[in-house]
Amino acid sequence: QVQLVESGGGLVQPGGSLRLSCAASGSIFGINTMGWYHQAPGKERELVATITSSADTNYADSVKGRFIISRDNAKKTVYLQMNSLKPEDTAVYYCNAKMVVETTPGYKYLELWGQGTLVTVSS
Repeated sequence: QVQLVESGGGLVQPGGSLRLSCAASGSIFGINTMGWYHQAPGKERELVATITSSADTNYADSVKGRFIISRDNAKKTVYLQMNSLKPEDTAVYYCNAKMVVETTPGYKYLELWGQGTLVTVSS
């Protein structure tokens, strides 16, 4: 079974930092784009940052200069380093991965979401 497992959320004071991790597991042939999205209460899910297999990155304007996305292809893991956190960053953060998985027979394209991890920025 292919899955994404997230970790690293929690409570942090304004100005603080957190690092989120998301590891993919299962019969994965290759992972293309990985990314992070967040959803605040009463709002729609929004893009935070994405990173391709060749390490090209894209950030939402609201996090540019504060958040850094990275990945370890050998570990099938994507990270989100969040610095200078603000109360408006409070949300559930979801990992996303677009991948090719092994099936019987052959392969198929699959897009997966993690279970979400809560980040609360409050004093």
